[in-house]
Amino acid sequence: MTSFAFKAMDLAGGQIQGTVDADSKQAVTDQLKARSLIVLDIVEKRATIDFNVKLFERVTLSDLAIFSRQLATMVSSGMSILRALFVLEEQTENVKLKEILTSVRKDVEAGLSLSDALGRHPKVFGPLFTSMIRAGEIGGMLESSLVRIADQLEKEDALRRQVKSAMVYPAVVTSVAFLVMIVLVVYIVPVFASVLTSMGTTSAEQSLPWMTQITVDFSHAVTGYGWAILIGLGIGAYSFRRWKRSDFGRPQWDAFRLKIPFKIGDIVQKISIARWARTLSALTAAGVPLLEALDITGKTAGNMVVQEAMGSVIASVKRGGSIAEPIASSSVFPMMVSHMVAVGESTGELDFMLSKIADFYEERVAAAVKALTSILEPVMIVFIGGMVGFIVIAMYLPLFKVYNVVQ
Repeated sequence: MTSFAFKAMDLAGGQIQGTVDADSKQAVTDQLKARSLIVLDIVEKRATIDFNVKLFERVTLSDLAIFSRQLATMVSSGMSILRALFVLEEQTENVKLKEILTSVRKDVEAGLSLSDALGRHPKVFGPLFTSMIRAGEIGGMLESSLVRIADQLEKEDALRRQVKSAMVYPAVVTSVAFLVMIVLVVYIVPVFASVLTSMGTTSAEQSLPWMTQITVDFSHAVTGYGWAILIGLGIGAYSFRRWKRSDFGRPQWDAFRLKIPFKIGDIVQKISIARWARTLSALTAAGVPLLEALDITGKTAGNMVVQEAMGSVIASVKRGGSIAEPIASSSVFPMMVSHMVAVGESTGELDFMLSKIADFYEERVAAAVKALTSILEPVMIVFIGGMVGFIVIAMYLPLFKVYNVVQ
């Protein structure tokens, strides 16, 4: 098949541009007419040599939020799902999302429901997304479900960006400190070591000051066995990543993250609670059955401790119990959360109370991240100064010793 670029106009007078794969221009014209489009121009695209960006492109939460909100707008205007997917497929700029929407549109054309078609791409449209779409289709509230999905994704994306932006400064400072240390150890320390040797300051390594001895030994290790150190670090990083993703290691890692000192564990806990409350609120408001909503919430909370707590909640609900009681007995949920959930259950406004919990903890995350950043800045400055100062003092101590001998 050949790729053709086309320009067309819909029945409302709006212009649409895009590309399609077909055997001929006539086949492209037939496809466009089948979509109720008026053909303006069709040009064959010549093959070009470029990089395959699809390998590196991914569908972000922002992309999904925009897709959900645009689809909700089109559905509310009376446009059919199939026609709306056609339009979104043509106008999206994300190559990977465009391919997925093409597949979804073909599945819908074949007779599948929108939720089932989206469910065939679980890496992009997760259980939260497809469950809310399914509930909207069953209840005849697809538009409101799409709006709730967009709100949920935008809130989660904002929370992630907030945390990531706060971690930029420590990451940059740590990287600079590492580069400075490598330059000093690889290039500066060997020069000082050769100068000390040529001056005859020592006939044996034991006569060097202990700070100098440590620095010289470390420099020799890096320059002589740098490849082994890199291999060891790579193996360690790979092993750690495999361990924390395994069924055995992930619960331990998630439990450890909640106990990290310097308020980091506290921030992780607040993020998990905010995500849990926001997700469960969106699912219950969309009409998803409670047991299914609790199961999805546990799987998408991002922490195995929360997921295990949801297992206790599901067991309680199956017995006819409440949600608040097992939450109160879980170590990850503060007492305030269980009380607010209990009030929401008794008043029939569980989704509203969960939304309030999510708002509260998202605000607390913002304050905690800001406080952590203000603490990390002087700590990182002291760390870099101490590291450079240690190396400089270690190199000058033998020179002071030589000067005293000469005197």
